[in-house]
Amino acid sequence: MPDLTDPTALTLRPQTARDALHLAFWLTDPQAEWRQWDAPFMQGEPPVPDATGAAESEDDPGTSPHERLIALHDQALGLVTRRPEAPSSGGWWEVGILIYDPRHWGGGLGTRALSSWSALTFEETGAHLLTLTTWSGNQRMIRAAGRVGYRECARVREARLWQGQRYDSVQMQLLRREWESGL
Repeated sequence: MPDLTDPTALTLRPQTARDALHLAFWLTDPQAEWRQWDAPFMQGEPPVPDATGAAESEDDPGTSPHERLIALHDQALGLVTRRPEAPSSGGWWEVGILIYDPRHWGGGLGTRALSSWSALTFEETGAHLLTLTTWSGNQRMIRAAGRVGYRECARVREARLWQGQRYDSVQMQLLRREWESGL
C-alpha cells in the first residue's frame, strides 16, 4: 500500500500525451472491475478523459480545467471531474471521482483525492456547494465522501436497477462554509 503520509505521493494533475496509452488499457476493457461500481446501471460509456485532448508535449496541460488525473508517484490511476449545475451562476458544482485499478481501492487514496479535488474546486471555481451523486451499492464512495465532510442530502429509493436488484440513488453535499470551518 502506498505511503499516504508522503504529500508528493498522490497528486491531481492534467492529462499528458504519455498518459493516453496507460489510460487506454483501463478505459477500453469492457470487463474492467471499476465498471461494476461507477454507475454500472447506466447505458453507454461513463465520462472519461479524452485522449485526443491530451497535450502535444509533456509540459503543456491542454485538457479541461474541470478534470484531472489522479496520479500516484506520477502514474495515472484515476480521474476526478466537475461540472457546474444550472444555472451556472448559482455556485453549485457536481464532482466525481474514479479510481480504475482495484489494487488502489480501500487504502484511502480515493478519500485523499476527493478531499484535494473538493479543495481545488472551492479554490478555482468560487463554488458555494459541491454535490457528489452515487448509488447505495457503492458503499466505499459513500464512506469516502463522508470522511471528507460530505453529508447525504437526497436519496431516491430503489431508483437504480442493477443485476436484478434495486438500489437507491444517493446524493451527498458539502457547503463551502462547512469545508472552511472543518465541520
